[in-house]
Amino acid sequence: MQRRPFGQTGLEVPVLGFGAMQAGDPRLDEAAAARLLNHALDLGLALIDSARSYGLSEERIGRHLAGRRDEFVLSTKVGYGVDGIPDWTYDSVRAGVDAARDRLRTDVIDVVHLHSCGVDLLEAGEVIRALEDCAAAGRLRVVAYSGDAAPLRYAIASGRFGSVQASVNPCEPQVSRVLREARACGLGTIAKRTLAGRPWAAPVPPGDPVHAEYWRRHALLRSELDVEPEDWDALALRYAAYEPGVDCVIVGGTDPCHLERNLAAVAAGPPEESVRAAIRAAQQKVGSGWQGLV
Repeated sequence: MQRRPFGQTGLEVPVLGFGAMQAGDPRLDEAAAARLLNHALDLGLALIDSARSYGLSEERIGRHLAGRRDEFVLSTKVGYGVDGIPDWTYDSVRAGVDAARDRLRTDVIDVVHLHSCGVDLLEAGEVIRALEDCAAAGRLRVVAYSGDAAPLRYAIASGRFGSVQASVNPCEPQVSRVLREARACGLGTIAKRTLAGRPWAAPVPPGDPVHAEYWRRHALLRSELDVEPEDWDALALRYAAYEPGVDCVIVGGTDPCHLERNLAAVAAGPPEESVRAAIRAAQQKVGSGWQGLV
C-alpha cells in the first residue's frame, strides 16, 4: 500500500483507509465486525476513521484492535452525544475526547475532528480551543475538522487545524480546489464520500436529501460524458485517491471482499487522462446545476 505524508503533522497515511461507520451497525454481529476490522489492517488500510455517531464503531475498534494499535492511524469525530452536557460546547468536546479514548482503548487518538459543525461555532472558537487543549494535554495528536462548503473553507483559513476531512468524488469538483489550498497550508487531508452513495447503482433517487442530490448530479454528469465507465465504483475511488490535495481516501462497508476490490481499484493508479478530461468537461457543462448539496 502506497503511503503519503499527512500534511505537516508528522504522521504517514495509506492512500486507502477504512471508514468504520458500517462496522458500528448493531445488526453486524461481533465476530463479523472483528474479522472486518482486522482484515482492513491486514490489507494495509492503516487509517481507520470513526465518529461518536457511528453506533458501536468506536467500541468495536477498541475491543478488536487495541492489540494492534501501533499499526494504524486512528481518527474519530466529536462535538456531541455526551450525557448531561450540551452539544457543541467546550465541555462536550473535552468530555467527548476522553469518552472516545475510553471506547477506543487508547491513551492518544491520532486525529480528532469536529464533526461538521457550522461556521458560527468555529468563529466562536470554543470548540476549537477544546481540541487544542486536549492536544496540549497529550490526549490527541492532530486537531482536525470534518465537513464541507463554508465551514471547511473557514477551518482551512483559520490556521488552527492540522488536518481536514471533506467530500471528494466526481460529483464534488469544487472540493478538490479547496483541498489543494489545505495542502498548500500544510494540512493533512482525508477524502470522504468517495463513492457519493453509489448513485450509479440506484434506479430512482434515494430518500435522503444528500444522496438524492448526488443521484441528480450524477445523472447530469452521465448525460454529458462521451463514454460510459465500465466500473463507476473503481473510477470514483481512483478519481478521489489521485486528486491533487488528497492524502488518503476512506471507504467503508461490511464485506471483506469489497475491501479487496477497493484496494485493487486504488492500486490501479489514477484514471486515464482522457477519462479525467472527459469528467472535467462534463462537470463544467453541468456544474451550475449542482447547487444546494446539504
